[in-house]
Amino acid sequence: MNAIFKKKERPTEKQIFEEFPIAKSLRIMIIPAVISQLIVLIYNMADTFYVGQTNNPYMVAATSLILPIFNISLCLAGLAGVGGGALISRLLGMNREDEARRVSAFSLYLGILISAAFAIGTGVFMQPLLNTLGATENTFEYARQYATCVIVAGGVPTVLSNVLSNLIRSIGMSKQAGTGIILGGLLNIALDPLFMFVILPPGQEVFGAGFATCLSNCIACLYFLIVMVKMGKDPIITFSPKVGRPEKESVREVFAVGVPAAVSTLLFDLDYIIIDKLMATYNDLALAAVGIVLKIERFPLNVGIGICQGMMPLLAYSYAAGNHKRMLDNIRLSRMLGLVIAGISIVLYEIFASPLSSFFISDAQTVEMASSFLQIRVLATPLMFLSFFTVYIFQAYGMGKISLFLGTMRWAVFNIPMLFILNGIFGMYGIVWSQVTADSINVIMSFIVYHKFRPREKIKTE
Repeated sequence: MNAIFKKKERPTEKQIFEEFPIAKSLRIMIIPAVISQLIVLIYNMADTFYVGQTNNPYMVAATSLILPIFNISLCLAGLAGVGGGALISRLLGMNREDEARRVSAFSLYLGILISAAFAIGTGVFMQPLLNTLGATENTFEYARQYATCVIVAGGVPTVLSNVLSNLIRSIGMSKQAGTGIILGGLLNIALDPLFMFVILPPGQEVFGAGFATCLSNCIACLYFLIVMVKMGKDPIITFSPKVGRPEKESVREVFAVGVPAAVSTLLFDLDYIIIDKLMATYNDLALAAVGIVLKIERFPLNVGIGICQGMMPLLAYSYAAGNHKRMLDNIRLSRMLGLVIAGISIVLYEIFASPLSSFFISDAQTVEMASSFLQIRVLATPLMFLSFFTVYIFQAYGMGKISLFLGTMRWAVFNIPMLFILNGIFGMYGIVWSQVTADSINVIMSFIVYHKFRPREKIKTE
């Protein structure tokens, strides 16, 4: 464990951002980010898996209802973490380390403030919130227990962990950034069955899953605080108020990128909420089935997000340093890798849709429905990757207005309206087909926007 914290044993910031071949730099940055994304997904799925072992579809449906709200709390981490992290990488590319320190402190306190406000608001307005999400008499109490643990009690450490992960990754410490997220995920996987089936009595399985998630995120947050302490004298990432306040322009740039990142995540989760809400109008089994599918489909999507997270600091640094060739090479290699992963996922999910669905619940009708849903939804994987990949590119450039435009158009103009349109025309399966339909249009728009607004000047070449 001590080796993780020894700065001398890791590549230097200059080596990662400037000297190593592109493939090596991407490997150093992407692999920990991808692994952490998969562990995050697995520990979110662990709750569904273990709750599914009760063979109670109402418990499964309840945890599915809370997932979008939990993800909305993570969008708050995007506001502070993505906005601050992208700017810190650009500041390092411009050799402005002191301003990078001030931005890191501002981002951390911003994350704490907004996550605390969200947790309190969720607790105060719990009943109307769950009713709006579509909780029924069968699912309300389970959903309340889960939300109380993972959002009200665990909101601040969860968001702070993700903000710290983004900021630490922005200075080239992708291994440490990933390790903290992995630690929290593995602990959750281990603690879930302990609290659900050993410590707590029958009927309290959902509460046990939520408590395990909260405890795991608290421990992950503690790990990141230890990483900060071990960074030594005058670290870039700091809570210290002595570094002073960032420049007004820096604050604007944090929000210019952070707000679009948060809005995109918010709209993404609103899409999931609407899917749950529309499915709930058919029956609870359809809601449970789509809840399982929305988790399974996240495997290749989370790999894609990990690729983007690992790429973004490298891209932001090269852009700010004026290294146009290295910047474009990062984009090309990362995009190719993401599309290969998406293609593989389509093949595997088409073949193994039924076994994957039955892994979460044994109810035959739910498994059959989830399998057919999955085989349709997976077709959108490469389209979804290309959509958020383009958004990450403009976030790295600091072009918040363009990333906000892309994110808003994708969800508010294409995806969400398509849910209602296709549901009205084709019913339940229209909901399932909406992702492929909407993202096909969105990818065309993203391609046009990228080629119109991408930086073209070759300021410096290797």
